[in-house]
Amino acid sequence: MRSEGSSAELQRRRVLAVRRVSDGYSIREVAEFLEVDARSVRRWCEAYRVAGVDGLTAKPVPGRPPKLSRAQEKVALRWLGDSPTEYGFDTELWTAARLVELIREEWGVELNPRHVCRWLTARGYSPQKPQRVPRERNAEAIAAWLDREWTRIKKRRRASVATSFSSTRAGF
Repeated sequence: MRSEGSSAELQRRRVLAVRRVSDGYSIREVAEFLEVDARSVRRWCEAYRVAGVDGLTAKPVPGRPPKLSRAQEKVALRWLGDSPTEYGFDTELWTAARLVELIREEWGVELNPRHVCRWLTARGYSPQKPQRVPRERNAEAIAAWLDREWTRIKKRRRASVATSFSSTRAGF
């Protein structure tokens, strides 16, 4: 797995590793210093031996390039802190489909809602379903009912009734 950082930073770390090994540090010491695996340091030293500094340059990351720039990603994540109604949606619930729609309207970028779900999960968001509360719910009326009616109809345990046992089993 590739380390975090720009390609220039990764190349600088590889050159530093080779320089430290050539200065006499052990491969394990260099690996611990750079917080990488010792096999990576060995691989970098071999690449330097074969191709020189050109062997230490960062290779392009494989895979499809992202559709959104980092600035666009930050803006999209900032939208999640606002209410969806501010952007013309009917309810206070963010969904992947709504975020996809907003990204399409803002930047003309087509994204799949399932991809947006994975994308949000990778950035620390988790799917949550809000608790439904009926519009007619009246907390004061419920509390009053619990005080008056519930205490009246709730069965109370009688202290005078003795517990009875059945002697259907031998030895009891």
